[in-house]
Amino acid sequence: MKFTLRSSSLQFSGKTVGILGLGRIGTAVAKRAEAFDCPISYYSRTQKPNTNYKYYSTVTDLAYNCDVLVVACPLTSETHIINREVIDALGPKGVLINIGRGPHVDEPELVKALVEGRLGGAGLDVFESEPDVPEGLFGLENVVLLPHVGSGTMETRKAMADLVLGNLEAHVLKKPLLSPVV
Repeated sequence: MKFTLRSSSLQFSGKTVGILGLGRIGTAVAKRAEAFDCPISYYSRTQKPNTNYKYYSTVTDLAYNCDVLVVACPLTSETHIINREVIDALGPKGVLINIGRGPHVDEPELVKALVEGRLGGAGLDVFESEPDVPEGLFGLENVVLLPHVGSGTMETRKAMADLVLGNLEAHVLKKPLLSPVV
Protein backbone atom coordinates (compact mmCIF):
# COMPACT_ATOMS: atom_id res chain seq x y z
CA MET A 1 0.00 0.00 0.00
CA LYS A 2 1.40 3.38 -0.99
CA PHE A 3 0.66 6.48 1.07
CA THR A 4 2.27 9.75 0.11
CA LEU A 5 2.39 12.07 3.10
CA ARG A 6 3.47 15.71 3.26
CA SER A 7 7.09 14.80 3.90
CA SER A 8 9.31 12.44 1.94
CA SER A 9 9.17 9.78 4.65
CA LEU A 10 6.39 7.29 5.03
CA GLN A 11 6.61 7.02 8.80
CA PHE A 12 3.94 8.27 11.16
CA SER A 13 6.40 9.71 13.68
CA GLY A 14 6.58 13.46 13.58
CA LYS A 15 3.52 13.97 11.40
CA THR A 16 1.18 16.75 12.45
CA VAL A 17 -2.06 15.17 13.59
CA GLY A 18 -5.27 17.17 13.57
CA ILE A 19 -8.17 15.84 15.59
CA LEU A 20 -11.76 16.77 14.87
CA GLY A 21 -13.48 16.29 18.23
CA LEU A 22 -11.27 16.39 21.31
CA GLY A 23 -13.62 14.45 23.57
CA ARG A 24 -12.83 11.15 25.30
CA ILE A 25 -11.89 9.29 22.11
CA GLY A 26 -10.13 12.23 20.45
CA THR A 27 -8.05 12.80 23.57
CA ALA A 28 -7.10 9.12 23.69
CA VAL A 29 -5.99 9.32 20.03
CA ALA A 30 -3.98 12.46 20.79
CA LYS A 31 -2.14 10.81 23.68
CA ARG A 32 -1.21 7.86 21.51
CA ALA A 33 -0.03 10.08 18.66
CA GLU A 34 2.09 12.12 21.09
CA ALA A 35 4.05 8.94 21.82
CA PHE A 36 5.18 9.10 18.18
CA ASP A 37 6.35 12.71 18.56
CA CYS A 38 3.42 14.00 16.55
CA PRO A 39 2.43 17.61 17.11
CA ILE A 40 -1.30 17.67 17.92
CA SER A 41 -3.88 20.25 16.93
CA TYR A 42 -7.64 20.09 17.13
CA TYR A 43 -11.03 21.53 16.37
CA SER A 44 -14.01 21.12 18.69
CA ARG A 45 -17.20 23.12 19.07
CA THR A 46 -15.53 24.82 22.04
CA GLN A 47 -11.87 25.39 22.82
CA LYS A 48 -10.64 23.11 25.60
CA PRO A 49 -9.19 25.06 28.56
CA ASN A 50 -6.84 22.40 29.96
CA THR A 51 -4.82 21.35 26.94
CA ASN A 52 -1.58 22.41 25.31
CA TYR A 53 -2.78 21.30 21.86
CA LYS A 54 -3.16 23.99 19.23
CA TYR A 55 -6.79 24.93 18.63
CA TYR A 56 -8.17 25.92 15.22
CA SER A 57 -11.48 27.73 14.96
CA THR A 58 -12.53 25.97 11.73
CA VAL A 59 -12.22 22.44 10.41
CA THR A 60 -10.76 23.81 7.17
CA ASP A 61 -7.95 25.61 9.02
CA LEU A 62 -7.23 22.43 10.98
CA ALA A 63 -7.07 20.37 7.78
CA TYR A 64 -4.79 22.90 6.10
CA ASN A 65 -2.33 22.67 8.99
CA CYS A 66 -2.02 18.92 9.49
CA ASP A 67 -0.71 15.83 7.72
CA VAL A 68 -3.26 13.44 9.20
CA LEU A 69 -6.82 14.46 10.05
CA VAL A 70 -8.61 12.16 12.50
CA VAL A 71 -12.40 12.48 12.69
CA ALA A 72 -13.42 11.42 16.21
CA CYS A 73 -16.46 13.54 17.00
CA PRO A 74 -20.00 12.40 17.80
CA LEU A 75 -22.77 12.68 15.24
CA THR A 76 -24.84 15.84 15.44
CA SER A 77 -27.34 17.37 13.05
CA GLU A 78 -24.35 18.70 11.07
CA THR A 79 -23.36 16.18 8.40
CA HIS A 80 -20.65 16.22 5.75
CA ILE A 81 -18.29 18.22 7.96
CA ILE A 82 -15.56 16.73 5.78
CA ASN A 83 -16.50 18.24 2.43
CA ARG A 84 -14.58 19.30 -0.68
CA GLU A 85 -13.19 22.43 1.00
CA VAL A 86 -11.79 20.44 3.95
CA ILE A 87 -10.46 17.64 1.72
CA ASP A 88 -8.72 20.13 -0.55
CA ALA A 89 -7.23 21.87 2.50
CA LEU A 90 -5.82 18.54 3.68
CA GLY A 91 -4.37 18.13 0.22
CA PRO A 92 -2.73 15.54 -2.01
CA LYS A 93 -0.28 14.44 0.69
CA GLY A 94 -2.77 14.42 3.55
CA VAL A 95 -4.51 11.43 5.07
CA LEU A 96 -8.07 11.36 6.42
CA ILE A 97 -8.94 8.89 9.19
CA ASN A 98 -12.63 8.54 10.10
CA ILE A 99 -13.36 6.68 13.33
CA GLY A 100 -16.31 8.92 14.25
CA ARG A 101 -19.47 8.50 12.22
CA GLY A 102 -19.95 7.90 8.50
CA PRO A 103 -22.19 10.91 7.81
CA HIS A 104 -19.35 13.25 8.81
CA VAL A 105 -17.71 12.61 5.43
CA ASP A 106 -19.11 13.52 2.02
CA GLU A 107 -18.28 10.09 0.58
CA PRO A 108 -18.83 10.88 -3.13
CA GLU A 109 -16.45 13.83 -2.75
CA LEU A 110 -13.97 11.67 -0.84
CA VAL A 111 -13.95 9.05 -3.61
CA LYS A 112 -13.40 11.73 -6.26
CA ALA A 113 -10.57 13.32 -4.29
CA LEU A 114 -8.81 9.98 -3.79
CA VAL A 115 -9.15 8.99 -7.44
CA GLU A 116 -8.07 12.44 -8.69
CA GLY A 117 -5.12 12.61 -6.29
CA ARG A 118 -6.46 15.64 -4.40
CA LEU A 119 -6.20 13.59 -1.19
CA GLY A 120 -3.27 11.34 -0.39
CA GLY A 121 -5.11 8.60 1.46
CA ALA A 122 -7.87 7.55 3.81
CA GLY A 123 -8.47 5.08 6.59
CA LEU A 124 -12.17 4.44 7.20
CA ASP A 125 -13.78 2.50 10.03
CA VAL A 126 -17.27 3.94 9.52
CA PHE A 127 -19.41 4.66 6.48
CA GLU A 128 -22.38 6.86 5.75
CA SER A 129 -24.77 4.01 4.94
CA GLU A 130 -23.33 1.12 6.92
CA PRO A 131 -22.90 -1.64 6.06
CA ASP A 132 -22.76 -0.35 2.48
CA VAL A 133 -19.34 0.89 1.40
CA PRO A 134 -19.03 3.10 -1.69
CA GLU A 135 -17.96 0.89 -4.61
CA GLY A 136 -15.47 3.54 -5.72
CA LEU A 137 -13.33 2.88 -2.64
CA PHE A 138 -12.70 -0.76 -3.47
CA GLY A 139 -9.45 -1.36 -5.27
CA LEU A 140 -7.88 1.99 -4.41
CA GLU A 141 -4.31 1.60 -3.18
CA ASN A 142 -4.52 4.73 -1.03
CA VAL A 143 -7.41 3.54 1.18
CA VAL A 144 -7.70 1.21 4.15
CA LEU A 145 -11.25 0.00 4.82
CA LEU A 146 -12.36 -1.70 8.02
CA PRO A 147 -15.74 -2.78 9.27
CA HIS A 148 -16.85 -0.73 12.25
CA VAL A 149 -14.69 -2.59 14.78
CA GLY A 150 -14.73 -0.09 17.62
CA SER A 151 -16.97 -2.54 19.43
CA GLY A 152 -14.32 -5.25 19.32
CA THR A 153 -14.13 -5.90 23.07
CA MET A 154 -14.60 -9.22 24.83
CA GLU A 155 -17.70 -7.92 26.62
CA THR A 156 -19.31 -6.61 23.45
CA ARG A 157 -18.50 -9.76 21.49
CA LYS A 158 -20.06 -11.89 24.25
CA ALA A 159 -23.22 -9.76 24.18
CA MET A 160 -23.35 -10.17 20.40
CA ALA A 161 -22.95 -13.95 20.70
CA ASP A 162 -25.72 -14.03 23.33
CA LEU A 163 -27.97 -12.10 20.94
CA VAL A 164 -27.28 -14.60 18.14
CA LEU A 165 -28.17 -17.49 20.45
CA GLY A 166 -31.32 -15.67 21.58
CA ASN A 167 -32.37 -15.12 17.97
CA LEU A 168 -31.71 -18.77 17.09
CA GLU A 169 -33.75 -19.92 20.07
CA ALA A 170 -36.60 -17.56 19.15
CA HIS A 171 -36.56 -18.82 15.56
CA VAL A 172 -36.64 -22.49 16.58
CA LEU A 173 -39.49 -21.81 19.05
CA LYS A 174 -41.40 -19.78 16.38
CA LYS A 175 -41.25 -16.64 18.55
CA PRO A 176 -40.47 -13.11 17.33
CA LEU A 177 -36.77 -12.54 16.73
CA LEU A 178 -34.95 -10.32 19.20
CA SER A 179 -33.28 -8.37 16.39
CA PRO A 180 -34.97 -9.08 13.05
CA VAL A 181 -33.24 -7.98 9.86
CA VAL A 182 -35.58 -5.99 7.69
